[in-house]
Amino acid sequence: MSRPSHRPDNTLFRDAEGGLLCPRGSVVCIGAFDGLHLGHRALVRHAAMRGRELGLPVVALSFEPLPREFFAPDAPPPRLTLPRAKYEGLRGLGADLVGLLRFDAAMAAMAPERFIEAVLVQRLATREVHVGPGFRFGHRRAGDLATLQREGHRHGFVAGEIEPVLLEGERVSSTRIRAALQDGRFDAAARLLGRPYAIGGTVVHGRQLGRKLGYPTANLRFGDKTPPLRGIYASRVHGVGDTPWPAVSSFGTRPTIGGVEPLLEAHLFDFDGDLYGRRIEVEFVARLRDERKFDDLPALVAQMDRDAAQARGILKHPAQRASA
Repeated sequence: MSRPSHRPDNTLFRDAEGGLLCPRGSVVCIGAFDGLHLGHRALVRHAAMRGRELGLPVVALSFEPLPREFFAPDAPPPRLTLPRAKYEGLRGLGADLVGLLRFDAAMAAMAPERFIEAVLVQRLATREVHVGPGFRFGHRRAGDLATLQREGHRHGFVAGEIEPVLLEGERVSSTRIRAALQDGRFDAAARLLGRPYAIGGTVVHGRQLGRKLGYPTANLRFGDKTPPLRGIYASRVHGVGDTPWPAVSSFGTRPTIGGVEPLLEAHLFDFDGDLYGRRIEVEFVARLRDERKFDDLPALVAQMDRDAAQARGILKHPAQRASA
């Protein structure tokens, strides 16, 4: 049976409790979905396949902030994917409706059975729910697949767990991807993700210092999330031309000028144009060096010259590796 042509008018919701969103029923998948790696993609695509077979809308459920961010606000795990990119990625994988549920004190205290009743039954009229291996949910992580199956028997839905997705004999996970990125192993991260690692956003105005120094940049903010990267990188920028644009990018707080907020700054080689307000993606190719504080601006510019030359060489000859 083909998927119904009608899609929900509103494809994003944030509240755990409220009115019925899927009157005819739904197929649901649940996960953190940070990074949308191969394991996440397998889960969402499995749910999308079941939705097509049953002729029901597919709902991808996640949380914002992620539970680990909520419980460790002073030392949150680095985020691979910002909320907008996660929403867009889930939609691209076949989700008709995306729930980025607000994870707050009330959500943290919600018993697994209450979560099932409020979200899966009352909001989504769930017919099937699919999760990844080892999925836990609810107050003190008391809920698991057995909980879903037991409550599903009561409420009229079935629950299943997909097989783990393995790469090089180990399960694909966001933790492995974060470690690869922090080590500058972008090829390894790309294999786990199923695509090169990139950060997208809308270009915002900065302090214009880069332009004054001869290195104008397209600036992306990372919000209140902890970046997975810090340093200087050879990169490619998508969304500017017909093909990815070579660039050198800095991701950090700019200590030489007393910066505080993490900012991603991409200097596009030989580019002349206005990118403010444009949505772009910065793909990371190779790590050049750590971010550090320079004694003065001339010393910073001299290092930027060296960074730009090294990045050009790497992007022209991809086999060339950068120093750590």
